[in-house]
Amino acid sequence: MNNIQTKLEEIYGKGTVVFNETTLQLEPGITNIFDSSRDPAVLSELWVKWRDATGKKMANLYTEWVELQNTGALEHGFENLGEAWRQKEFFDTPELVEIVEGLWQEIKPLYVQLHSYVRRKLKNYYAQHHPNYDFPNDGSIPAHLLGNMWAQEWDNIFDIVQPYPEVKEPEFDKKMVEKGYNVGNMFRIAEEFYTSIGLYKMVPDFWKRSMLVRPKEKDREVQCHASAYDFYNNDTFRIKMCTEVKMTYFQTIHHEMGHIEYFMAYRDQPAVYRSGANGGFHEAIGDTIALSVRTRKHLQTLGLLEENSVSDEDKMKSDINYLMRQALLKLAFLPFGYLVDKWRWRVFSGEVTPDKYNEEWWKMRLEYQGVTSPIPRTNTDFDPGAKFHVAANSQYIVYFTSFILQFQFYEAMCNASGHQGPLYTCDFYRSKEAGLKLLNMLKLGGSKHWKEALQQMTGKTKMDTEPFKKYFQPLLDFLKKENKGEVGWAKANINWKQETKK
Repeated sequence: MNNIQTKLEEIYGKGTVVFNETTLQLEPGITNIFDSSRDPAVLSELWVKWRDATGKKMANLYTEWVELQNTGALEHGFENLGEAWRQKEFFDTPELVEIVEGLWQEIKPLYVQLHSYVRRKLKNYYAQHHPNYDFPNDGSIPAHLLGNMWAQEWDNIFDIVQPYPEVKEPEFDKKMVEKGYNVGNMFRIAEEFYTSIGLYKMVPDFWKRSMLVRPKEKDREVQCHASAYDFYNNDTFRIKMCTEVKMTYFQTIHHEMGHIEYFMAYRDQPAVYRSGANGGFHEAIGDTIALSVRTRKHLQTLGLLEENSVSDEDKMKSDINYLMRQALLKLAFLPFGYLVDKWRWRVFSGEVTPDKYNEEWWKMRLEYQGVTSPIPRTNTDFDPGAKFHVAANSQYIVYFTSFILQFQFYEAMCNASGHQGPLYTCDFYRSKEAGLKLLNMLKLGGSKHWKEALQQMTGKTKMDTEPFKKYFQPLLDFLKKENKGEVGWAKANINWKQETKK
């Protein structure tokens, strides 16, 4: 089982594609092209080649891995690996499947509005700039056009879908370079935010031994997927990522440093409790901080946004632009965050058999996300394996829950800081009251059931979508007005070609 696990991660980690006679790794090579290219042929080529280089090579290995893992789960009294996984990350929550389905149903109407607006903008853009490209008319969005290799976050196409393009939005990546930002001070600035609210400084080992940029040695291959590590000896915590001077990486730094803050907060707990209250908590901490960092108020504090006097109308337009960019990151992610593990739960239970792995994957991509592949896919492909967390067998439902929890945490910290005004404008920088509320929850680690930890932080024992909807309400009102009821993708079909493995 460990040999297979190693091979799966190795296939992903060493995945490269040849494009324009150049060999590219995922980061930064392929990712940078996906971030900025608007050529559907280029995007389709890279999209397919990445899946050929990774997932397609994993299919048989993954089938064997599932069989072995299910054997272990059965021997330990679980029905299948999915049940074991849910118990591991959400201890004593047998109703988790029903909980996440309920959360998704509450969020789905918001997503459908966003999807329909983005689809219309993309269709118009490609009709104008690439008239020979055949954009589907069935309500779906081609997955390769959303600015991300997995169509999980859509912020890279903000320039196409920006609600009010006449209101100029700053180019933060360019601004960061102009202000002299580098990888080192990006991490120092993130650390300073945490210490400003009363949390911890990074330990000396962090600065000495973390891998913050891709190593220059040509003979050294690394997996660049950003990760944080607790070495369980109270003074060794590190981050591994291949950072670039970009706003997306700046937010990722806050995310990964949130893990480190959690590690340090519960380091005095017995080893068995040195974990998050649940996996979603761990993923939500840094993103909660990033919600504050990304506000216009805080960006002005960082010198990345000028404080201009504008009319009420322009301020409204600017706020809608801001919320759209946030929705492309947060709201667009939720169906993907849900379906990755829902697909795996069905695989582990035997409901989805190996000969249907890829077909069911694309049925679910269409059902939940409303996206289709750029070219017909078959069961000889294994497109789930093109995603790191599937290759690494890392649970993904924790990200879905974290995207709900972070807004609950954010609202609680904003209330503690005394914030007045719309939720999306809250910056709790330097608020020791907000930091203390967070720190008291972090120190619990896994010593209390997650519902108790959630109650201590927010006053509620259930994951709640209301703060999320409250945050995005002005954008939802805008989207409903723009869409005029023309939403959904009910008539779409997966882009499928019947061809199966012998």
